[in-house]
Amino acid sequence: MTEGEYKITREEGPTRGRYVIRLAPGAEAEMTYRKAGSGPMIIDHTGVPPEFEGRGIALRLVKAAIADARQESFRITPVCSYVVAQFRRHPEWAVLLS
Repeated sequence: MTEGEYKITREEGPTRGRYVIRLAPGAEAEMTYRKAGSGPMIIDHTGVPPEFEGRGIALRLVKAAIADARQESFRITPVCSYVVAQFRRHPEWAVLLS
């Protein structure tokens, strides 16, 4: 699978969800979150299998959440250290912080 072929899927339950990219059989990258009603999306974990690190996959997951937050008008509370760091690197996302 080439980088241009990564498909991000958002799986959402009543209070938890995740963004996921299926990379290979048995290998997936994910970013998990909690959400209650109209409250913020609390992103608590991002994980990419070691053999797929360094390809910008985790950032793609974060950008998917950013796009959804803009489209669906919700805010994000980053708890995951990776997502906190990405918000620092992208000051244009500050309006989405909760």
